[in-house]
Amino acid sequence: MSEKTKNIRVLVVGCGNMGTSHATAYHHLDGFEICGIVSTGKSKEILNEKLGGDYPLFSDFNEALNSTQPDAVCISTYPDTHESLALKALENNCHVFIEKPLADTVAGAERVAAAAAKAGKKLVVGYILRHHPSWIKFVELAGELGKPLVMRMNLNQQSHGNMWTVHRNLMKSLSPIVDCGVHYIDVMCQMTRSKPVQVSAIGARLTEEIPTGNYNYGQLQIRFEDGSVGWYEAGWGPMMSETAFFVKDVIGPKGAVSIVAKDAGGTGKSDSVEDHTKTEWLRYHRAAINQQAEFLQEDTWISMEDEPDHQELCKREQSYFLKAIRENMDLTDHIADAVNSLRIAFACDESVRTGQIVSLS
Repeated sequence: MSEKTKNIRVLVVGCGNMGTSHATAYHHLDGFEICGIVSTGKSKEILNEKLGGDYPLFSDFNEALNSTQPDAVCISTYPDTHESLALKALENNCHVFIEKPLADTVAGAERVAAAAAKAGKKLVVGYILRHHPSWIKFVELAGELGKPLVMRMNLNQQSHGNMWTVHRNLMKSLSPIVDCGVHYIDVMCQMTRSKPVQVSAIGARLTEEIPTGNYNYGQLQIRFEDGSVGWYEAGWGPMMSETAFFVKDVIGPKGAVSIVAKDAGGTGKSDSVEDHTKTEWLRYHRAAINQQAEFLQEDTWISMEDEPDHQELCKREQSYFLKAIRENMDLTDHIADAVNSLRIAFACDESVRTGQIVSLS
């Protein structure tokens, strides 16, 4: 039976927030069949019970690969394991879905991309906003604003409880502006379709609960070849302010478009994974004025009340993965964009650590 018709047997690796959501998508999607679930702790038992308790469980990835012989592997572990797990999966002739970032170094991301090309297997990176109709519309409307663009985005998270544990573990290898920043850098690159030429960034270590030399607050700035500029701010931790933690807008000569998340941007929502993808409304402001400098049009409010929730977005990501496999889609641009956004994010990280502006060749 060919890959165009058979079920794709997928091994799920990592059972945290994203791993659970992706496994749930596989469980309900026609075309996928979970052949095993892997984690080092008890999260696999919790996930298995949630899904009905029928799937084989493993604590060791290599053992799971050898035992299940999957067609595909879904990797939703901490970023410092992404490269090694992806390379091992590709060596075993598996397609790979991998959560962002692709790796914890640019060189590692390039090695994974090269391995996928060599193996002739599909590699899909979990850039969830690319599957969100509201963000697709946000990027589309940015194209009507003229050039240059000014892009302002942030996602500060007043993390506590389990999310603070997750964030502290993430910061053992990556800063917030790298781990989260790749999403929004990717959006900026989509909006401008211009080459980034220069970055600068600042950061601060606001807690002794993370390794010395790392930082849990960062703000980056990007300058593009067409004159566009963008900034992104990300902070994690119980000390973070929830005032203006959710800013997503783009400004051009002809006006501005903003994501207005009245509920998702409310108190206590900043570390909610479910709320991070909510938009609720797009506000479209047009700059045209008359001779009295009064606006010619009132702002347009575009309702996104029927937008997909986080689980539905994960389902759409996995539907894309399935389509890529079955239709042998060319993912060259998809992979190049993932590597490029990571390269920019790490250049920003370099700027934080050196205090210098970093030029991009």
